Amino acid sequence: MKLLFPHRALDAIIFIAACALSTVATAHTGIENHAHTSFLTGFIHPLLGLDHLAAMVAVGFWSALTARRAGPELLWGPLGFANLLLLGAMLGLQGVVLSAVEPMIAASLLVIGLLVVSRLRLPGLGAALMVGVFAIFHGLAHGQELVNSASAFQTLAGMLTATVLLHASGLGLGWALRSANVWLPRIAGAAVVLFGGALLLQLA
Repeated sequence: MKLLFPHRALDAIIFIAACALSTVATAHTGIENHAHTSFLTGFIHPLLGLDHLAAMVAVGFWSALTARRAGPELLWGPLGFANLLLLGAMLGLQGVVLSAVEPMIAASLLVIGLLVVSRLRLPGLGAALMVGVFAIFHGLAHGQELVNSASAFQTLAGMLTATVLLHASGLGLGWALRSANVWLPRIAGAAVVLFGGALLLQLA
């Protein structure tokens, strides 16, 4: 088993771990000024909310680690997350309210982080549903913030674009590290688990 890996991969793993463990900043940063929402503000939104960023990158990371080969199998998790996030956002825009949205977002980090640590492989649809259930709550948080926004759909388009790019980043990183030192992905997954646990403690 290789103990050495590209410096870029090391930089990326350190970046993810730092983001996941950084609980000084507020995990979920809301869109407060609905009058000035746009595609750009939607695009930036998941990048500023560390809970969303960590979850989206980790989904792609897990998918790449557990895929048997390059191909459609890589995409079940990211597509499930992105599509059900959009569904949750649309429900939020319609005024649907579910209890424990923030705790479920924090719990998603725990579960997805554990999937990374364990490298648990699920059938395609199972992988999509596993992460997709949590994605609904991520989407609800977005949609509820945009109920009074005149440009809600442009903002959601930006969010979805950022989500896809974050999934792609996770896929690339996971594919680069799938044959590297086995402990590096586990460290990254453990960092996400710790982040989710810290968020749950803050919400208690």
